[in-house]
Amino acid sequence: MAKAKPLSPEDIEHLRAELAAGRPPAVWFTSAAVGVEAGRSGKVMAFTEPEEGDFIQVRPTGDKDDLSFSPGELTLEKPAPRKRAPAAPKEPEPAAAPTTTAPPVEHIYTPAPPPAKPKPAPAPAPRPAPAAKPTAARKNKPAEVTVTLVSTAEGEWTVDVQWGSKRTLKAAPVAASAVAQAAKLLPAEVDEAVESVLTAARERHLARVEQLRAELEAAQRALDDLNG
Repeated sequence: MAKAKPLSPEDIEHLRAELAAGRPPAVWFTSAAVGVEAGRSGKVMAFTEPEEGDFIQVRPTGDKDDLSFSPGELTLEKPAPRKRAPAAPKEPEPAAAPTTTAPPVEHIYTPAPPPAKPKPAPAPAPRPAPAAKPTAARKNKPAEVTVTLVSTAEGEWTVDVQWGSKRTLKAAPVAASAVAQAAKLLPAEVDEAVESVLTAARERHLARVEQLRAELEAAQRALDDLNG
């Protein structure tokens, strides 16, 4: 039997559209599915976010619980019905033996033997225990989160957030005071690196302020001379 084709991105978009229209679409399990027999059918009930790992919620046919699966464990290809084994050919009945006329015999009375005692009926074979169904639904794997702080030469800070395969925040401005407070709660190496950037920014801004103050004083003196 050919290997079933797992779900492609186009297949997933089709399933999402069917589910949004109120029609839970049917899927079948591949040999990669864990805890479910390959070729068994099910209904897609929901999609979880982010779209990675086991994010497709499927209810197998005959079950009441929804389980989480990845695209590689599902397919839209309906498996072919299993072929029944051909019945064994019947053996030909033996031919009847030719009948012959037996010579007459004398009838001699012989007492019948006593009836045989009935044999006890065999004990019924124990029934096999039903196979246990997977009861515990697999939990979704938590996505990794990466937070990146970036500083500029002017002492401005921005933050990026990467949640799994998606970037949920990009170059969002952050106050330098908030970065300084957060760094004090982190390891000393982080606090030292942040403080060095903040100190350099303070020195640059202080030099700029001194320069502007000197220019302001010179302009004030020139104005006083003109008004003198």
